[in-house]
Amino acid sequence: MPHDHGHAHIDPASGDRRVSIAIWANALLTVAQIVGGIFAGSLALIADALHNFSDMASLVIAFAARKIARRPADERMTFGYSRIEVVAALINYTTLILVGVYLIYEGGMRMIEPTEVAGWTVVILGSVALVVDTLTALLTYSMQKGSVNIRALFLHNLSDALASVAVIIGGSLILLYDMWWVDPAITIGIALYILYLAVTEIGGPVRTLMLGSPPNIDGKEVVEAVRAIDGVENLHHVHLWQMQEHQAALDCHVVLEDERLGDIELIKSQIKAVIAEAFDIQHSTLEFETHGNAHADAELFGHE
Repeated sequence: MPHDHGHAHIDPASGDRRVSIAIWANALLTVAQIVGGIFAGSLALIADALHNFSDMASLVIAFAARKIARRPADERMTFGYSRIEVVAALINYTTLILVGVYLIYEGGMRMIEPTEVAGWTVVILGSVALVVDTLTALLTYSMQKGSVNIRALFLHNLSDALASVAVIIGGSLILLYDMWWVDPAITIGIALYILYLAVTEIGGPVRTLMLGSPPNIDGKEVVEAVRAIDGVENLHHVHLWQMQEHQAALDCHVVLEDERLGDIELIKSQIKAVIAEAFDIQHSTLEFETHGNAHADAELFGHE
């Protein structure tokens, strides 16, 4: 069964410029929102500022990870440095979860003791934030299709843009109807949305770092495809994992029919061709055995 592994390729220099612009834009916005939030007495505005600050930190981490990931493999890191982007994504999602929990707590406290909020300041700074958040999301949109690291950033910025819309609506309701409780209520809503995004996305980086099988490849289908090759009797000790975000790998023991021992190179070539064409697995390490000397009672997956 063919599997689509297509993803966007962005020139590294162009991508770095986009991330740099996003970093500076979010840094300036964070300062403006914190100052404005304190002046206006708006927890929702400060909540949005903290979210933007986490985005800025995420952008810095992502920028550094992109640089490190380009280093070639060496004797200390024989698989290269590309997985640093997966680590960066995990850090960013974890940060989002912490920010979300903190904002729910602060919003709950403000619901108990509501304070007066300067609606115009909230609306103006919320509008500025919406422009910056939308710009940052657009800068990272095409890049996020091929990188879990940049996808984490894109979701940060998308949630920021939606949060800014909520802040503007809240400020407008305060101006029109003196609904002070709306500000902490929106804060809690923003926090819940942040938690939803982080919890639903964090599984991908965790799976990769735990050496889990690629989510778009069925391990049993891979086994059946290899077993179907003429001369292959069985497989065991199968390890299917991701070397990097877009590079799947297969390690396994292949049991050959006794009379086909002399055809090892031919069968090896056939296996590599099948898994490359059907599953886009470009890296494989194959150990061959015959029925007579195969491991007894070996597990299909794993190494027990």
